Amino acid sequence: MTDSSAVAAPSAPKPITFAEFLESVPPSQVRQVTDLYRKPNSGPPVLSTSQLQLHCTSEKCNGLRFFRYFGQSAYLTLNQPSLLYLTYRCSNCLERHKIYSISVTVEPDYVGRCYKFGESPPYGPPTPARLIRLFGKNREIFLKGRQCENHGLGIGAFTYYRRVVESHKDQILGEIIRVSKKLGAPPEKIKALENAQRETQFSKALASVKDALPPVLLINGQNPLTLLHRALSKGVHQLSDEECLQIAHDVRVVLVELADRLGQALKDEAELNAAISRLMNPSTASQSSDQQPNQ
Repeated sequence: MTDSSAVAAPSAPKPITFAEFLESVPPSQVRQVTDLYRKPNSGPPVLSTSQLQLHCTSEKCNGLRFFRYFGQSAYLTLNQPSLLYLTYRCSNCLERHKIYSISVTVEPDYVGRCYKFGESPPYGPPTPARLIRLFGKNREIFLKGRQCENHGLGIGAFTYYRRVVESHKDQILGEIIRVSKKLGAPPEKIKALENAQRETQFSKALASVKDALPPVLLINGQNPLTLLHRALSKGVHQLSDEECLQIAHDVRVVLVELADRLGQALKDEAELNAAISRLMNPSTASQSSDQQPNQ
């Protein structure tokens, strides 16, 4: 009869491809990797450097693109770890590069164990510039929280995110007030937002505007400020590191979506104003059309 009180050991992660290791495993992690190398007719094994799908930040791309290995063949050493720097280059713009620092230990049947020391640019999806601008002088605090999240440091990520959101309560509400005024929100709702901006207590300020946001800023019908308040009001000492990591991730996702909706609302309003201006002044639009060269 087995002892029901025995705790089963956690199962090891399943083997992944080398491309998956580089694309999706954060630094300071070790994984068993398949299709890791090939065997030439003579000489040591050669690392298999298949193409990657990564976010390219160049103006030509600004999206998911294929990156291909950019360098000489990487030979692996038997019976001891091989320390490697790998450079990949965007195949579309040929401008952006991704550099990895890894350790590779060869095992039989084209399998091995890989450890990632780090990568540049840092691991993780890019943070939208609109969100970085929202945090102004404290953007470095937010980016430190992002680094903690990327490295699986939940308590650190949670603490940094809470600090930067609380310290930028006024700026966030200020952007919401701008959107509300642009969209012609009722005066009482704008006043509620302005009162919350003057409120010094973070929790009280966010709780007071749960019904004051314009519908365009709601996320799946929910007030993002209420979601942030609910997440950040939890005491960090009451949570495990894993719980803090999940909350930090959710807070970041909501912040990114809120920043995007704020920017889109202001952009749409500017586009609408320009269209109304052209329709009210048809002579200006006609003059502009007449100045276009013949096709």
